[in-house]
Amino acid sequence: MNPRILVLTLCTFAFGSAAFIFAGLLEAMAADLGVSTAVAGQLQTAYVLTAAALGPVAAWLFGRLDRRAILIGGVGAGLVLHLACALAPSFAILLPLRALAGLAGAIAMPAASVAAAALSPPERRGSALAMVSGGMTLAFVIGIPLGSVVGAAFGWRATFVFAALLSAIALAGVLLFMPRVPAPPKRPGGSVAVGEVWPLYLTTFLLFAANMTINLYIAPIVRVGAGVVGAGVGAFQMMIGVGSIAGLWLGARAANRFAGKAWILQGFAIQAAAMTLHLIAIHRLAPAGWASWGLVATAIFIAATALFSMTPVVQARLIAATDGAPVAIALNGSVVSLGQALGSAVGGAALAGFGVPAIPGAALALSLSAFAILLVAFPRGARAGS
Repeated sequence: MNPRILVLTLCTFAFGSAAFIFAGLLEAMAADLGVSTAVAGQLQTAYVLTAAALGPVAAWLFGRLDRRAILIGGVGAGLVLHLACALAPSFAILLPLRALAGLAGAIAMPAASVAAAALSPPERRGSALAMVSGGMTLAFVIGIPLGSVVGAAFGWRATFVFAALLSAIALAGVLLFMPRVPAPPKRPGGSVAVGEVWPLYLTTFLLFAANMTINLYIAPIVRVGAGVVGAGVGAFQMMIGVGSIAGLWLGARAANRFAGKAWILQGFAIQAAAMTLHLIAIHRLAPAGWASWGLVATAIFIAATALFSMTPVVQARLIAATDGAPVAIALNGSVVSLGQALGSAVGGAALAGFGVPAIPGAALALSLSAFAILLVAFPRGARAGS
């Protein structure tokens, strides 16, 4: 593997960890800040909505800049903002800081994907994109669980200090090892086939909406479904990472084969099955103890496998359709953010209105709706893929 791809993976690992670093401490953070758990969850909504709204604008403004310079600026801004979050005295101040951190991520993450595509031959592009996406996997395997452990030991503010440390390591990697990566040339004619790309954006939106409904509220899900609290939540968060490894391994190979609609529909069906397992666990249909632990862990693993098996396929097809245009890739990042915002809002509404048991039901409804919508969204005659 190209060592420069490893540096890009380190960037996505830092931002992936920072995006969810407080999830395992959400209830404790809410109590300390004097807000409800559902309101505290909107820290993630602010993060992703800012990224969604301003990411394409930033890509347009900085589209002709070298990708290395963009990574330095984005990762460096993230470092400063994570430290500021650690020092925020109130929820009212923490909320806009999280929003700005989302913008930093929206600047850096698309640049990492474009750089990975530029540094890899076409036949290995799917694998390179999966590797960079694997930074999110490492975040769930290592970064986020460690953040939960750090937070359980030293308080939720320490999780943001930990996020800043990860950003500092990523920034050092970019400064020391990344070459200049010029912006992609403008696409001839300046246009793309809208009918080819909009189903890919729709897939991204629905995929992350269903997953975020569960993932942001993982602490109450694990508490009710498995009876585990505190640092023990980190062990279940690690299952997201383990599932991500399996998903990326499958997704990289599918992307190299230029898989498409059939692969995506299969992924949503598997995701719906995972949400069904969450429903079984959270309604205590499995015996307490090892049985419920295993059921919740399996549901988390399957959902993560489905998510990360689809993302490299969508990214590879999008880059092929747009020649890696910075605004097009940033727009996909914005769609990720919009999906996460919908998921966090739906999960929060389910929690506030009907309690923890309603969260996996909402996620299942989103997964089944996505399957039905995408069944007809791809244009007739399009290659279904593997």
